[in-house]
Amino acid sequence: MLEDASIAERPRDDGFDGVKLSGDVFGALINLSGRRRFTSQRVVLYAVLASMGHEGAAATARATLALFRDAHLTLVEGKGGLPGVFCAQLRDAYFGVLQGDRVIRDFIALAESTLDAIVGEGRGAPALLDELVRSTTSLLSVLNGLTLVYEEQSKRHAQLQKRQLQVMMGDIQTIAKQARMVAFNAQIVAARAGQAGKEFSVVASSMTLITGEIDDLVHQALNGALAS
Repeated sequence: MLEDASIAERPRDDGFDGVKLSGDVFGALINLSGRRRFTSQRVVLYAVLASMGHEGAAATARATLALFRDAHLTLVEGKGGLPGVFCAQLRDAYFGVLQGDRVIRDFIALAESTLDAIVGEGRGAPALLDELVRSTTSLLSVLNGLTLVYEEQSKRHAQLQKRQLQVMMGDIQTIAKQARMVAFNAQIVAARAGQAGKEFSVVASSMTLITGEIDDLVHQALNGALAS
């Protein structure tokens, strides 16, 4: 190998626990995290409507709660190509200072108890509903904080990708430079060989042109990476 170390041999220091992520995956994670905010408010709204006797409101609240629960489990445990908790910042947000997982699970349990009480016309339904409504303030604060972590990690990932691209382009430039030197030396040898080295000279000239094109492509890629 011409280069000192290949890209694959370089240790990864992206902080993503070795999980392979892409822009599309981060987009899906941010969208799913943001969707939890909408569905949580929808659960509370239909719980209130159910307590007022609106037909079908309780069923809608339960279905929405199921979507909320599924989104949370997907983001924490991973599902359908999404990685779950993949870095220290998310672990801290879910299980550390922010206690996102506990707050969300407490909301799910409270919503289920509230809907059970409303449907069963239990005497505790008004108190549970009042508690559910009051819990939304702290819940939304946590959900907003979690979504912010996903957005920050997405930006960090994009910056890491840019740096990796720049390193890879630098490696290609080094290889092209060395190949160009080999082609130049080959042209000298071919010239000294006279007629016998004519065909070899054509090959060496072609190699010089190719390495020049590689340089142009690398410059274009680097300029694009730096501008983005």
